[in-house]
Amino acid sequence: FYIFRSVDEVRKIEYKAAVKIQSWFRGCRVRAYLRYLNKMVIFIQKWWRGYQTRRYFRKMVETAYFIMKMNFYNEMAVRIQKRWRGYYVRKYIHNYYALKKYLEAISVNNEIVRNELQDYAEMKEYEEKRKDLEKKEKEKKYQARKMHYLLSTEQIAGIYNSPFRKSPDPMELLLRMSKPLSHRRQQIQRPFANELYDWPTCRRPLAFSTAQPLPPIGRQKPQGPFRDTAEVLRQRYKPLEPTLRVAASINSPLEKAREEMKREEWRNRIHDNEFLPFSSYHKNEKYEPSIHRSGKYGQETYGFKHFREVQPKKWVTDKDFQTVLPSIVLFEKFGKTYSRTGQIV
Repeated sequence: FYIFRSVDEVRKIEYKAAVKIQSWFRGCRVRAYLRYLNKMVIFIQKWWRGYQTRRYFRKMVETAYFIMKMNFYNEMAVRIQKRWRGYYVRKYIHNYYALKKYLEAISVNNEIVRNELQDYAEMKEYEEKRKDLEKKEKEKKYQARKMHYLLSTEQIAGIYNSPFRKSPDPMELLLRMSKPLSHRRQQIQRPFANELYDWPTCRRPLAFSTAQPLPPIGRQKPQGPFRDTAEVLRQRYKPLEPTLRVAASINSPLEKAREEMKREEWRNRIHDNEFLPFSSYHKNEKYEPSIHRSGKYGQETYGFKHFREVQPKKWVTDKDFQTVLPSIVLFEKFGKTYSRTGQIV
């Protein structure tokens, strides 16, 4: 009994020790495994963030490259259209020799008009000088008639006829030739100047008194339902009332808005449609001719005839059309050697 009891006690001690060793070992393994998992999670997160960053920058670079390439294609398309339109207009629409003759005729006409304007200006200057001389002469004659009392007499010499001079002054001669001014007669004021019959003539400006006017002396008031004379005259000669169009300012908000719309329409372009070579948006779109074209030659259908095809029937003159501009090397290398930025290597 003692032996079994001691063995049982030792077995319990050994069991507890084994459990303790196992728990410590398992804790070490679990902590090591968790550290490994944490490192793996951190590594995966770093790798994923780097991947996302590289992908984002790659998309940004591709977008920037696509935008640069589209801008380059648009610029090249504009150059091609400009050269082709210039070629077509010079070959089939505008006549160089007729334009040259027209410009020569305009220069001759301008020279004629310039000469006529110069003659007209000289004539106007001569007329102005003649009018000034006539005005001065008239004023001089008026002064002579006004100062006719300064004329010399047989007994007394005038101020312009000095005895110390050999000959009289020219003003003295002019006084002898002119007649004296006649004195104006003073107008006699009528006794009934403020009567009613003097108002319609409008010989002097109207002046309405605030006080009640006195009734005329020796005249009876007309019988009947007549209004007061001052009230009738005030209503007849009342000031004009301007309309809203006359009274309002010329720079009203509506006119300012219209001017702003006109400036915006002039500032904006006719169409802002961007050329997209890799889309089918422009396939069914009709060509819109320029608003500055005014001729009987219409736009030809695109794609049925070559750009460099010669059409002698449509030539303006009988002389052959000679090209002056050389071929463009840039268009010959199109699609062959291009770098990432859209420039030719």
